[in-house]
Amino acid sequence: MTRVDLHDDLDGQTALVTGATRGIGRRIATELADLGATVYAGAREVADVDATDRQPIRLDVTDDDEVAAAAERVRDETGRLDVLVNNAGVFERAGPLHETSMETVDRTLGVNLRGPVLVTRHALPLLRETDRPRVVTLSSGLGRYTDGQMGGGYPPYRVSKAAVGGLTAYLDAEYGDEGLLASAASPGWVRTAMGGSEATRSVAEGADTPVWLARMRDGPGGRLWKDRETVSW
Repeated sequence: MTRVDLHDDLDGQTALVTGATRGIGRRIATELADLGATVYAGAREVADVDATDRQPIRLDVTDDDEVAAAAERVRDETGRLDVLVNNAGVFERAGPLHETSMETVDRTLGVNLRGPVLVTRHALPLLRETDRPRVVTLSSGLGRYTDGQMGGGYPPYRVSKAAVGGLTAYLDAEYGDEGLLASAASPGWVRTAMGGSEATRSVAEGADTPVWLARMRDGPGGRLWKDRETVSW
């Protein structure tokens, strides 16, 4: 078992969760709020955030102006950001690459890869002012490329999630010595609107490891985690 040190609670800390209106993102935001964090729940439509213990914040992860405004609002209102959870994502069913439209490729990479890059870029100045900040980005088993399982369709999604590994490794190498803990989490096949009703895992199971990583005080950075254990990319 990989050794980590965790915060018992997140009282006094601030978290920003993208795609926080449903599914895994909503559950992550709920659990972080339950731990005492001030949680900004990112949403394309703020009216979709109906929980009183979360701060609705307009956040389309593909819109540079909205992302910049969201980061500025967090700074103005709390003066700190301890946790960023890059959860927002899309999953479009697609066959092999030669049958996949470039519209699907562009849309998927735009949300699943460019989105975390953009949000993290704007969040970094505030994160770097905090002692031991955490960036947790949702990945997927469909993006694991060292175990020979990248085939079987869904090329935009697979490639976008593989690239999330590159982003996580980069953040660790660039900012880890400053104290930033960057992690990626594979939630498994979860019963959400994205995963479908036949999925084998509950939303609570899917959110468990991302929330656990958001509590990390010390541990290895630049890794992919599933069920609170590191796994190969």
